[in-house]
Amino acid sequence: MVKDFPLLALEKLAREAGAERVSLSALKELKLTLLEISNKISIDAVAAAHHAKRVTIKREDIAIAVR
Repeated sequence: MVKDFPLLALEKLAREAGAERVSLSALKELKLTLLEISNKISIDAVAAAHHAKRVTIKREDIAIAVR
């Protein structure tokens, strides 16, 4: 599992979404939330690939996992 999203990149995303200022605690919470979501999507994508009898995760596996 990926252990890190750079906080600066997350701050940039928040600013591009319209935030003027972003607290450090908000960035840390966003980081934890994104890690949880990406982990769940990855697990579901692996399951979709295995169901299709593949070991390689493809774009469609990610699309299925996101639904």
